[in-house]
Amino acid sequence: MQQLNSLIREASDLAMGTPESEADRMLQICNACRYCEGFCAVFPAMTRRIEFTPSVVHYLANLCHNCGACLHACQYAPPHEFAVNIPMVMAQLRKETYMSYAWPRMMGELYKINGVAVALSASVSVMVFLLLALALNGKFFGGVLDGNFYAVFPHNTLVMIFGIVFGFAILALAIGLTRFWQEMSPGRASGGAVAEATHDALTLKYLGGGHGDGCNNEDDAFSLWRKRFHHFTFYGFMLCFAATSVATIYHYFLGLHAPYALNSLPVILGTLGGVGLVIGPVGLLYLNIQRDPAHGDRSQKPMDRAFIVLLLLISISGLGLLAYRDTVSMSIWLVVHLGFVMGLFLTMPYGKFAHGFYRLAALLKNSIEKRQKNHLQFGAD
Repeated sequence: MQQLNSLIREASDLAMGTPESEADRMLQICNACRYCEGFCAVFPAMTRRIEFTPSVVHYLANLCHNCGACLHACQYAPPHEFAVNIPMVMAQLRKETYMSYAWPRMMGELYKINGVAVALSASVSVMVFLLLALALNGKFFGGVLDGNFYAVFPHNTLVMIFGIVFGFAILALAIGLTRFWQEMSPGRASGGAVAEATHDALTLKYLGGGHGDGCNNEDDAFSLWRKRFHHFTFYGFMLCFAATSVATIYHYFLGLHAPYALNSLPVILGTLGGVGLVIGPVGLLYLNIQRDPAHGDRSQKPMDRAFIVLLLLISISGLGLLAYRDTVSMSIWLVVHLGFVMGLFLTMPYGKFAHGFYRLAALLKNSIEKRQKNHLQFGAD
């Protein structure tokens, strides 16, 4: 025990400052302790290495789901002098991931300075532009258009504008994710590894707190609500994406053009997705406000909440557009909805939206690594 305490104290005396150096210090302590080894994927992955380089800690940070269990279990957590707080340092590193792998890097730095202002200014700018277009064309209140959005803005115009922005967002996200993936040196992915990572991502396995009882939020009590609200948000978004995809097939391949009936597949999928994107973000926003500040990085609160609110505004404006599509206010609802959607597209490679993709990559790396021989033999998977 004396030797263990000596090793921990030596690690604690390492230079502190950057999130990478703090993560290295804390993980050296965790590697000596091993009490949390069975909590989640992070700690078994930690035991497979003895050095924690920037690329390693970025990988472990994105493997962390911030359930908070290790903080309440740790005997070296604050107010102990070693001040081990894995959820906090991992949250700081995830923010660094979004910025350091961003393309173009300038956009990542801009979002890092004030992500809230970037997202909201992008949305408002698009709304103002579209409102001016409506006013110039005399369509500000264009009468009842029977739900025909393309009577307000031509279909090809919307496809071109949003297609270019969405294409840029996907390209930027793909470049950042490729940089992250290559730096991890993941190895070859087998079918089993891909299947396991996909299962863990879709079921949010590691939001179970390592024991299936859920996350810690405002105290050391366990709850599954954070996992449930994440499910509402993720699957709500996927249903909305499915609605857009089905509508695209209808338009280009079946010759069926909008507006679609309320009982049509695109409308049903979009409505269910919109409801999910109301329930999920509202719940996540409430939990975020109530959460113990020690569970994460305080500087990220505005970014996290701005992303949640942006998703909520997209869903509310989309449902409002559906409800008022047969009224004279339809064009206004359309402008508001398109503005929020454009704001999401412009910021998705640089903010909280990107974390799902980086986390999936980390889960796949973990699944690959678990199937490789552990030469250290310090811990068990």
